[in-house]
Amino acid sequence: MIEEIRIRDLGVISEAALPLGPGFTAITGETGAGKTMVVTALGLLRGERADAATVRRGSEALWVEGTWRLDDPDTIRGVVEEAGGDLDGNQLLIARSVSSEGRSRAVVGGRTTPAGVLQTLADALVAVHGQSDQIRLRSTTEQRESLDRYSGSEFTERLAEYQQVFRRWQRNLAELMELTTERDRRTREADDLRTALADIEAIAPQPGEDAELQELADRLTNVEELRAAIAAAHGAISSDDDSFDALGLVESARRQLERVAGVDPVLAKILETLTVLSAQLSETSTDLSRRLADIESDGERSLDMVQERRSALASLMRRFGPTLEDVLAYAESGSARLLALDGDTERIEELAGVTARDEADVRAIGASLTQLRLASATALSESVTVELAGLAMPDASLHVRVTTTDEPTPFGFDAVEFLLQPHSGSDPRPIAKGASGGELSRVMLALEVVVAERDRVPTYVFDEVDSGVGGAAAIEIGRRLARLAQNAQVIVVTHLAQVAAFATNHLRVEKNTEGDVTVSSVTKLSGEARIAEMARLLSGLPDSDTGLEHARELVQLASLIE
Repeated sequence: MIEEIRIRDLGVISEAALPLGPGFTAITGETGAGKTMVVTALGLLRGERADAATVRRGSEALWVEGTWRLDDPDTIRGVVEEAGGDLDGNQLLIARSVSSEGRSRAVVGGRTTPAGVLQTLADALVAVHGQSDQIRLRSTTEQRESLDRYSGSEFTERLAEYQQVFRRWQRNLAELMELTTERDRRTREADDLRTALADIEAIAPQPGEDAELQELADRLTNVEELRAAIAAAHGAISSDDDSFDALGLVESARRQLERVAGVDPVLAKILETLTVLSAQLSETSTDLSRRLADIESDGERSLDMVQERRSALASLMRRFGPTLEDVLAYAESGSARLLALDGDTERIEELAGVTARDEADVRAIGASLTQLRLASATALSESVTVELAGLAMPDASLHVRVTTTDEPTPFGFDAVEFLLQPHSGSDPRPIAKGASGGELSRVMLALEVVVAERDRVPTYVFDEVDSGVGGAAAIEIGRRLARLAQNAQVIVVTHLAQVAAFATNHLRVEKNTEGDVTVSSVTKLSGEARIAEMARLLSGLPDSDTGLEHARELVQLASLIE
């Protein structure tokens, strides 16, 4: 439950603390005092959209903070810890700020988190109902969800099982339809790939081959010049005749110094240099001989053959390049793609079998959902009708109609619609068309009371759901809210004394105007202060003796009604 809500700079509320606690809390106040801001604060803590217009005029930002006491912390521990927050024993702190520029920040368990985390937590912590819910109740989707909530844990488990199979079936069916629809296009793609890969395989390019062929072509184009230059250089270093060459001259000088190097350190160093130079010249001579042999070997390949090979590679690079590496990469990816395309037939056959089995499971589980809904629809109709009788609609009855179709949806095969029969002589009509605002308020409250017996949340918040209701019906609304509060925390924003009389905790939102500035505050009422507020709600006169007496009688009456 919510222990306390703190508000700062929200609407007309400068700063306020709302001590809530267990049971039934009524929030009252004059029109424009800011009662709705309390619901707005709760909405922010539930992750609803932030609006800069709600920031108090002249303030930089608003701040709301809620303290929850949890009966079973483990139900939300995973969400809180995944968001990086911490639970303080069985307490959870949630806060939200909104700047005047519209920037929003949410805090869960001491850690800043996305507002979406608040929405996830809200589903487990609090249910809020306002006049907008009356509009939402006209939706058949909302009506189906109400029936499903009433249908209990067995239904919830079966629905989860159904939705898991349904999603798998839809995913596989979409793939099957894509493969079947695209079969001709994919066949053409496979044929084109086979042709391209065959062309590449016929030429069989090798990594770096284009650069090697370019170098070879350059050598073949200048082979005679290269041969002559290498031969001349080799002869100058190491000739085969008796003519002087570089190696011979260096070797002769080395031998001359070798005889006297032992007596002259300077000559010894020069000898070392000549020895190294002689070895280098000998190695260079060998390298030139090898290179000349390579040139002679290159000459055995005709330039025409090399240019023809280069042309073949160039054609591949134009088609699949621009580089030879691109051609090789295309061949690799194309082979993988061809394997996938060639596997389509097997995949189509596999998917056809899988989707057929999944559809059978969807229909079987869907049929069980229908049976559970039909049984729950009867019970829900009867229970809500009983509640409506107590809400000054003694002749009214609610009919929950479940219509089964052959078309599966994510929620089964059923369409759910609520029909209201205002009195025995009338025909049941869809509440989306035939129910007034007051009737919708009572139907919604009756639904919540009945559904809460099977699908409970810790806290229920009602924002003026008693609009359009008065007299005995208002007393019955208060009685049912008090009954709901026996097993949950109930917070009600109301303008009716008949409803507030049943509260175990009464808060009043007061406004004070100084010049152009209106400031609201929240006061916890008890004793005569509460009686005065009840009198104001009844007659508009908090000090009237008649009003005060009537208020005392009403509070006394509420304490006696079960």
